[in-house]
Amino acid sequence: MEQANKDRSLVSKVMDGLVTGIVEDKYGAVLPPQDVLSKDFDVSRTVMREALSMLLARHMLDVRPKIGTRIRPMRDWRMIDEEVVNWRFRAKPDQTFLRDVIEFRMLIEPRASAQAAARATPAEVASIRDAYNAFRALRPGDAGYVEADELLHTRILVASGNQFFQQMAAIIRGALSAAREVVDQKEGVWQTTVDTHARVVDAIERHDAKEAEAASRALIDFTADEICRMFEAERPMSG
Repeated sequence: MEQANKDRSLVSKVMDGLVTGIVEDKYGAVLPPQDVLSKDFDVSRTVMREALSMLLARHMLDVRPKIGTRIRPMRDWRMIDEEVVNWRFRAKPDQTFLRDVIEFRMLIEPRASAQAAARATPAEVASIRDAYNAFRALRPGDAGYVEADELLHTRILVASGNQFFQQMAAIIRGALSAAREVVDQKEGVWQTTVDTHARVVDAIERHDAKEAEAASRALIDFTADEICRMFEAERPMSG
């Protein structure tokens, strides 16, 4: 049992190292042979083979005869997998990716906010308010700020009562991390962000689905404007 846990830990460590090399473009288009990778990571071929198979299952790699193990484009990665989501957001964002992230948030979060306003139980509404209070008490860079931001959005998704929206929480958290790198650096943006979050939370408390949806869309629109201005990315159409 102890050896099995040790092997799983090694596999996870190797996977993480491989992904870091991939997103940092260390390997180019094709990974080195397994025996070379095993030596580089100082692990057995069995451990390396299992780590590679895990990345294959996540559509991150592709084995081709006479070519080897090819790294698939990031757009092919299985984003529904939380680990894949976290890995994908490590890579330097490109314009298309940023556009897709914003479009995804526009599709999911406003509707989830509306449904939370309509469906949330008193306990769920209270948990959303608690998460907001914790978020607004912190500033970017403070310990716990990132966790508070993510918890607020996650609780709204949970309160929507939609199991598919709830499964999207990992992607939303990743999208928040991409936005945070840009938005939190701007002077005066923090207060606007806090105020716009307050609109969403207030609407959910009043069970005003229409206002909750509009407030959530306004929050994402504001973030989208800042991101697209910074990266000169294509501005997605608002829903």
